Amino acid sequence: MIDPVIERPRLTRYARGGGCACKIPPGELEQLVAQVSNRVGPAVDPVAPLLVGLDGGGDDAAVVELDEQRALVTTADFFSPVVDDPYDWGRIAAANALSDVYAMGGRPLTAVNLLGWPRESLPMELAAEVLAGGASVAHSAGCHVAGGHSVDDAEPKYGMSVVGLVDPHRMLRADAAKPGLPLTLTKPLGIGVLNTMHKATGVVFAEAVDTMATLNRDASAAAVATGVRAATDVTGFGLLGHLHKLARASEVTAVIDRSAVPFLDDARAAAEDGHVSGGSRRNLEWVTPHVDFGGTGELDRLLLADAQTSGGLLVVGELPGYPIIGETTGFSGHSIIIR
Repeated sequence: MIDPVIERPRLTRYARGGGCACKIPPGELEQLVAQVSNRVGPAVDPVAPLLVGLDGGGDDAAVVELDEQRALVTTADFFSPVVDDPYDWGRIAAANALSDVYAMGGRPLTAVNLLGWPRESLPMELAAEVLAGGASVAHSAGCHVAGGHSVDDAEPKYGMSVVGLVDPHRMLRADAAKPGLPLTLTKPLGIGVLNTMHKATGVVFAEAVDTMATLNRDASAAAVATGVRAATDVTGFGLLGHLHKLARASEVTAVIDRSAVPFLDDARAAAEDGHVSGGSRRNLEWVTPHVDFGGTGELDRLLLADAQTSGGLLVVGELPGYPIIGETTGFSGHSIIIR
């Protein structure tokens, strides 16, 4: 449950946001990407064909084809501190970056570090702990960590750029959902509100830390093995935001049974105490026009839009051992219906 606070420099005090809650809001990001896409054409004489890119509907990584059996997955993800413990922050950031590869059904091969550090205000020994935490998780995934890039920054930031492999015929993508399939969520929600409470109070929620540091490797492998073709990971845009993007890209409606959605212990209490990030509120504002909430109250809406950091996979299909939270249907005018 709750561990006692350990006295040491509080990394979250150096960050305006924290974890994936510090992402640019989804609506603003889509406008930004559209402006770039409208001005810049495709690559000239590319070495390999692009299978998944900006026009795929919001997938978690780019994919280029190498041959009939192999495609290269590439991604980058970094963020400001989500917890105060530097080693745990490194573990969480690495698991989050690797998740983009797993969300495509791939296996990570190599990673390089991305580090911003306020070297005049925080000891470099803490940066070493962050890097060690990241390497420990990447190595447990069978992924090499080889170098990277660092800058002197007013706000600490850490993450990884990751390259992986995927079978192009068994790849998971956001625009491949079909009607009539169950929706499976592989990690509980509530990470965002607990991280917000941690930043405000210093209280450490061990369950949230363990959840964020857990790899999505096993869930990804199970999805590929069972023939799933559509999935995404649930991170900064919350369950509703990422599900909206998937449903929109696949032209289906997702029906969510809110009583079946799992949450971390203490998450509801943290939300009731007001520990809801600005990112979660922006998520809810963005998806509201596309969701039929029925009788869902404001607190439940915020929890379903809660900005996750290193959350689970949202899989269109059934995975043994993981909770089914709803199903897909033909498009009904809303991308999501909550019952």
